[in-house]
Amino acid sequence: MQDIGEAFHLALTLVLSGDADLFEIVGLSLQVSLSATLIACAIGLPVGALLAVSRFRGRGAVLVMINALMGLPPVVVGLLVYLYLSRSGPLGFLGLLYTPGAMIVAQTILIVPIVAALSRQVLEDLHGEYAEQFRSLCLSRWQSITTLLWDGRYALMTVGLAGFGRAAAEVGAVIIVGGNIDHLTRVMTTAIALETSKGDLPLALALGIVLLVIALGVNAGVQMLRMSAAKQASYGAAANV
Repeated sequence: MQDIGEAFHLALTLVLSGDADLFEIVGLSLQVSLSATLIACAIGLPVGALLAVSRFRGRGAVLVMINALMGLPPVVVGLLVYLYLSRSGPLGFLGLLYTPGAMIVAQTILIVPIVAALSRQVLEDLHGEYAEQFRSLCLSRWQSITTLLWDGRYALMTVGLAGFGRAAAEVGAVIIVGGNIDHLTRVMTTAIALETSKGDLPLALALGIVLLVIALGVNAGVQMLRMSAAKQASYGAAANV
């Protein structure tokens, strides 16, 4: 096994030199995770908004289910997606198994409950502030939802970033449905696991460094959006006064 200091030196060299194999893996990781996040937001945000403004029998059970789905075991999701996309499965004719598309499907399933649950909480708090005004304006449910989604856009961006962070760190589901095929379905997390098991520490560390930078960037983005949202709220309050 290589000396740890030497492994870190080689890892930094790979990152700074723009190694083609390294950034091919990084590019595919970003493509898969961003696609899954966008699809999950397109599904989860309207669901969260609908739950925020609606009151119906069984709503509590729906909320419990969505919150429970936030903790879905990734390997179970990967197994279910594998069964559906395999040749003998009901969606086998799509030919998605062991492709980036299958990984996007698995990540989307994992992220949708997170986006729906977090956005529901954000928009329900916002709806509590605006409910009386909405009633006075006789807004329909759809108009209320669109208004809340627009007014809470900064906070909802943090929800999207949280979903992206969850997707980028996923390994269990994507390795089952993607197969970790070189130059086709190998992403950062699966490559780190493989290269570590092979003893190729420089590449594993290089990918780990990039993944940490992405994670830090996501967290920094969340903080900046929160600060921006707070400034917008303070400006709005000052204008109303």
